[in-house]
Amino acid sequence: MEFKTPLQKATLIKRYKRFLADIVTENGDEITIHCANTGSMMNCLMPNGEIWYEPSSDPARKTKGSWTLSTTPQGRIACINTHLANTLVEEALRNGVIAELAGFTKFKREVKYGEENSKIDFYLEYEDRPVYLEVKSVTLGFDDSNIAAFPDAMTTRGAKHLRELANIQAADLEAYILYCVNLSGIEGVRIANEIDPAYAVAFDEAIANGVKPLVYGTTISNESIKITHALPFVRN
Repeated sequence: MEFKTPLQKATLIKRYKRFLADIVTENGDEITIHCANTGSMMNCLMPNGEIWYEPSSDPARKTKGSWTLSTTPQGRIACINTHLANTLVEEALRNGVIAELAGFTKFKREVKYGEENSKIDFYLEYEDRPVYLEVKSVTLGFDDSNIAAFPDAMTTRGAKHLRELANIQAADLEAYILYCVNLSGIEGVRIANEIDPAYAVAFDEAIANGVKPLVYGTTISNESIKITHALPFVRN
């Protein structure tokens, strides 16, 4: 996807109240922008580090832009706007980039399903089967490895999604979970069982029941971000 306008570079002062960040623009102005990431953003924040944001001139808006990219302490670029992951996956599906899911005849987003009142990110139909696809955005990298990890915080919601996918697979339907790596310089993804052991257990149970994991990486710039290549899932 192309950003509506090229992102502007700035320096991060601090993130606070989860949804706000104070920054200094290249012109030296101190402004407050919106942060769309509700997670911990572990290893994505670097005080006085470079970030890129989409400016807004809407006088009715409380913040003056939206935080999109961040330089991590490891020197990588992270797309911290997790809301973009599903848009990226839809674009990749339509363009045939995700080879394992090519050839669908129709799809829907945000379809209600399951036993725990959930919504699947993508419901795909093929000539011979339906497919349920859940998407997760990965931004957690480390100093000593080019393997990223998910999740970056405890996530009971994420574990619920895995249970729902396992139930779908058990009903002789087909379920996938796709980890969209919104982080540069990454060679694979693993489950962060050191952060959320319950999620790791739910993941193992889902895979044992036939849920299929996919990992895809992105190419990121201040003008665009696109899913471009498959990556391996790394067993712990």
